[in-house]
Amino acid sequence: MVGRLFLRKLPANACDELADVLMSRYEKASTIITSNRTLDNWAKLLGDLVVVTPLLDRLMHHGHLLKFEGKSWRLKEAAARLAKRGSAD
Repeated sequence: MVGRLFLRKLPANACDELADVLMSRYEKASTIITSNRTLDNWAKLLGDLVVVTPLLDRLMHHGHLLKFEGKSWRLKEAAARLAKRGSAD
């Protein structure tokens, strides 16, 4: 599992390293990637369209894309706790 991809700025060699990991797993093992960035931003964020294009091609070949929209549950829960705490005072 590659969690929270692009949450932080990636080092210059990140594209090659990510490609190595994902290509070695292609058609051999399951891979889960979570990110707050859309696929159309990956080339810009990784900095290498030549590597990103086949990488995405292989990921999506047998992949399932799940897109979640809406406000953060963490923020919603925190706001509810604050409101509850405020009403208890």
